[in-house]
Amino acid sequence: MALSKSTNPYNRQHWENAEFPILCQTCPVDLSGNVFVIMALSKSTNPYNRQHWENAEFPILCQTCLGENPYIRMMKEKYGKECKICARPFTVFRWCPGPKARYKKTEICQTCSKIKNVCQTCLLDLEYGLPVQVRDTAMNITDQMPSSDVNKEYWTQNMERKLAESDGTRPIGELGKAQPPSDLLVRMTRSQPYYKRNRPHVCSFWVKGECKRGEECPYRHEMPTDPNDPLARQNIADRYHGVNDPVAEKLLKRAKAFPTLDSPEDKTVTSLFVGGLNETIVEKDLMDQFYQYGEIRSITMVPKQNCAFVAFTTRQAAEAAAEGTFNKLVIKQQRLKILWGKSQGQASGSGEGVGASKLAPVAGLPPPLPPPPMASGVPPPPPPPSGSGLPPPPPLPNMPGVKGIHYPSQDPRRMGTFRDAA
Repeated sequence: MALSKSTNPYNRQHWENAEFPILCQTCPVDLSGNVFVIMALSKSTNPYNRQHWENAEFPILCQTCLGENPYIRMMKEKYGKECKICARPFTVFRWCPGPKARYKKTEICQTCSKIKNVCQTCLLDLEYGLPVQVRDTAMNITDQMPSSDVNKEYWTQNMERKLAESDGTRPIGELGKAQPPSDLLVRMTRSQPYYKRNRPHVCSFWVKGECKRGEECPYRHEMPTDPNDPLARQNIADRYHGVNDPVAEKLLKRAKAFPTLDSPEDKTVTSLFVGGLNETIVEKDLMDQFYQYGEIRSITMVPKQNCAFVAFTTRQAAEAAAEGTFNKLVIKQQRLKILWGKSQGQASGSGEGVGASKLAPVAGLPPPLPPPPMASGVPPPPPPPSGSGLPPPPPLPNMPGVKGIHYPSQDPRRMGTFRDAA
């Protein structure tokens, strides 16, 4: 007799009914040694095993993917797709983040999103807005997620159990054990949403010259990027695991060329220039950020120029503040610019020292006064001739500390200081 189920469903004499599978020693076991029977959790393989399927009420998204419109309408499809990481069915959300933007949808389940602390759509870190590879490189985190399907399902179940036991305020796994963020991560953090990432795709008909919708076309009428460009070949799995991500590699190369703030040679400079202020940032906000580096002498706010000057009492405190805030200071979601203040000599811009520039004479103005006789080494002018009828001036008394009379007002014989000898 034919023994297949489709041919003869009533001949069940030789059908197998087992209570336990035959497994090797390397199959997944827990710490107590008990063997787990891991059923296929994908929607296409076993549509009846819905124990670990995800049913969510709202997605886990970043500010950029959510859009700038505070009022959006989302379409929810229960068990609509399989997660592109763990292959488990999950609830799919689809929405339009704003005008002239493409529709976006969730790509991974919330369990995978919570494990890596990433957005369900763009797979960027929710706290820093950077790719996983950049974050893991800056924090020295290694990806421990298995690659095989069976081990991946078992590992995902264990992580989901840890998520249920935690309070949900801190990440789990290697991310929860990581060190505090480094200077590289703080300097590369995106403080504002980047809504340009929500633009629609390029219209393929327009590229061929066949698009007839004109301004009503919902796609962009721009030439596509070079197909050989690494940014044109992005993979969701590579971005999630933090390997071979072209966007992350581009950011890491840019980080190596970051500028540095050199200290001025003049040791008397103890002030810092803070630029990029707005009307919401007040003196108290700057005080709260800079007091940790040392004693502050004064904070001068310049609202017209949107800047301020923070002066410290010591040079060591100013150097510590410059090192701790350069390309890192963010106040009220506003990234500020930090520079060293100028010395008094550079700020004045004038002087009669060596190398001082001479100004060109201006027409219509009297010539400058001649230098003093004693200072220039030129002998004093001869007395007027006797034919003029004026008596010669009497000789000046020898007064200590008086060298060369420059102006008549400096003559001590005037204003009744000395009596007339006559």
